[in-house]
Amino acid sequence: YVKHHKQKIVLIFSAMRHFAEELRAKGWQVDYVMLDDPENTGSFTGEVARAVERHAPSAIRVTESGEWRVSQAMEEWEGRFPCPVSILPDTRFIATHAEFRAFAEGRKHLTMEYFYREMRRKTGLLMRPDGRPEGGEWNYDAENREPPKAGLKAPPAPKFAPDAITQEVIALVGQRFPDHFGDLEPFGWPVTRAEALEAAEAFFARRLEKFGPYQDAMVHGEDDLYHSMLSTSLNCGLLDPLELCRAAEDAYKKGTAPLNSVEGFIRQIIGWREYVRGFYWHQMPGLAAANELGAHRPLPEFFWTGETDMRCLADCIRTTREDAHAHHIQRLMVLGNFCLIAGIDPQAVADWYLVVYADAYEWVELPNVAGMILYADGGRLATKPYAASGNYINKMSDYCGKCRYKVSQKTGPDACPFNPLYWHFMDANRARLESNHRIGRIYATWDRMGEAKQREYLKSAETFLATLEPAREGWARDA
Repeated sequence: YVKHHKQKIVLIFSAMRHFAEELRAKGWQVDYVMLDDPENTGSFTGEVARAVERHAPSAIRVTESGEWRVSQAMEEWEGRFPCPVSILPDTRFIATHAEFRAFAEGRKHLTMEYFYREMRRKTGLLMRPDGRPEGGEWNYDAENREPPKAGLKAPPAPKFAPDAITQEVIALVGQRFPDHFGDLEPFGWPVTRAEALEAAEAFFARRLEKFGPYQDAMVHGEDDLYHSMLSTSLNCGLLDPLELCRAAEDAYKKGTAPLNSVEGFIRQIIGWREYVRGFYWHQMPGLAAANELGAHRPLPEFFWTGETDMRCLADCIRTTREDAHAHHIQRLMVLGNFCLIAGIDPQAVADWYLVVYADAYEWVELPNVAGMILYADGGRLATKPYAASGNYINKMSDYCGKCRYKVSQKTGPDACPFNPLYWHFMDANRARLESNHRIGRIYATWDRMGEAKQREYLKSAETFLATLEPAREGWARDA
């Protein structure tokens, strides 16, 4: 129902086909329907109905869905099919739905940090016998914000040559989905558990040590730096979250990785990943339509083409197109920050993120976009909008030095567009944001500028926004 990146489709189809073959090799009877099967109904429920006709089962057992609309469809199966239906919990997660509801009950703000501490206690990860966190602190994020040094370059992540199954899927996707976004080849994602474990071992051996300090850094052409690149394997079930976290903890105990890197990696998985999944189910279905800031500008065409003079955005869109991946700061503070301060429609942005990233499923994508990136949920997930001017991007990247725009210039045709857009956003949303204790003081700075300077900022922003060409129909969904 959205037109996913070509490599994302290859990854999921190839992983499923390999898994089916692994099950058959272990003696399981597998009924696997391929996309190009002439009898394929094109829907999950339709294929279950055909399977019921073929096998006349005494019961249906299925893992719970990771998406609201599929979950709603599955709830209707009991009344539709002539046998009992059991919907089983998804064991790829640590927190149950009931645990998240208990955490959320009575809280006005669902602060991730407190949930994360509960997950640390539950798992015992980086915990002392006395119940205190390892090192005496729960969170070492303050040590994980190093800007990139000149020439910063990480060891490359392993790439996996497509075997016969994957090559067959690549050919199928090229034939069936030629108009979808993204490069089809080269394709190098892990598609089996063995490959995913190899990728994980490479990360722990070569990248984890420096992951912490440089996890927020961005370098032109260094698309993943020290990031693990394991979210695709984790989210499609090739890797288990606890096994990854325990491997990271083991690296700390052996002295091959520092505490700040290990804690930061573990927090992303048992903290943020678990938190956004719980938040998704707690807030749906309303989250899908959330638009607290009333943002309605269309997504710009350059989000699909990459044709923009803003070097940071062009580079992030390039790696997204080539690899179906960009790391979390690129997604949040470049691509997402632009969408936030330019007032882009949240549903269009959510569609884009769901389409373009190989690790994007609605349970993880929508809370990150509607809550963390766009503040469309009104602050239920994040305590403030993550809005920033060009100064942040300049500090944490090497993008600005060779950009056509000047990050030091605040207004005018040569100014970095993030600079006037930032103040345009703050001015437009003053009534909603001025009372926010984390950013309210910014308005004192705005007021001290005086009306003439304010007009310069607003005019520069509006002049730039007028140049944005809306995306053509059909990129994300069929028109």
